[in-house]
Amino acid sequence: MKKARLWCSVVTAFAAVLMAAALPADVVVTAKAGSVPAAQRGAASTARFKAVAFDYLVLFTEFVVSEVERVFPGKGKELTDRWRTRQFEYSWLRSITGRYVDFSAVTEDALVYAANAMQLELTSNDKRQLLDSYLHLAPWPDVADALRRLQRSGIRIITIANVSPLMLRSNAEHAGLIGFFDALISTDANHTYKPDSRAYRLGVDRLHLAKHDVLFAASAGWDAAGAKSFGYPTYWVNRFDQPLEELGVRPDRTSTNLDGLLDFALSAPTGAGRGVLTTEALR
Repeated sequence: MKKARLWCSVVTAFAAVLMAAALPADVVVTAKAGSVPAAQRGAASTARFKAVAFDYLVLFTEFVVSEVERVFPGKGKELTDRWRTRQFEYSWLRSITGRYVDFSAVTEDALVYAANAMQLELTSNDKRQLLDSYLHLAPWPDVADALRRLQRSGIRIITIANVSPLMLRSNAEHAGLIGFFDALISTDANHTYKPDSRAYRLGVDRLHLAKHDVLFAASAGWDAAGAKSFGYPTYWVNRFDQPLEELGVRPDRTSTNLDGLLDFALSAPTGAGRGVLTTEALR
């Protein structure tokens, strides 16, 4: 019980830590043959935003349970849940304590802990097989069409993700989506993890746009809160229909898929102009 309260306190404390300093961004630019050249894209004069920055899990599923089940029959869901929980906790704890390692290392450490906690023997081959599953995640069914529509509308597309650069590129290439991205940005570029404000700043630094011109698409409620606190207009793609986080800040819109995001991003701005939002009921 005490341990659970400690983890909760640490996570809650980190959610409140949104620092202002920015470091230089080192991003992976991924223009590929087959993508639409900037000069041929639509003018996007009627779109509400000039760019959309995606968290990676808006785009890719994280369903590795079947792979874990193959390695540890009957233990797949429990091990995956423990593994995923420690991924988040280790990344946040390392950020708070200034002991950064990239997300690939965090993922490995979290897996070893989860296996030890369940008293499972994790061989080197088992570990490699499970870690490799994070390099071949499947895209959600609505992703390719959504990215295509955004690109054809002249909206620039990037990621701002805690996952490592290798994970970003490998999954995008494996899914045949890499040509849609103007840049794949990992928070590894400045050794941070979201919700640190320096992580979110990587987007505007790369795009050279004002915050209000960039719509951030979050896969988790805490990420939506972090992005909104930084100053991005924020859309929560709440695929698992989770309740709103009680962090004192809310996304501008939410839905369970990308249809709502497209309607919002591609609609003409109203009121004061592009990217300027009024508070409306979440749907």
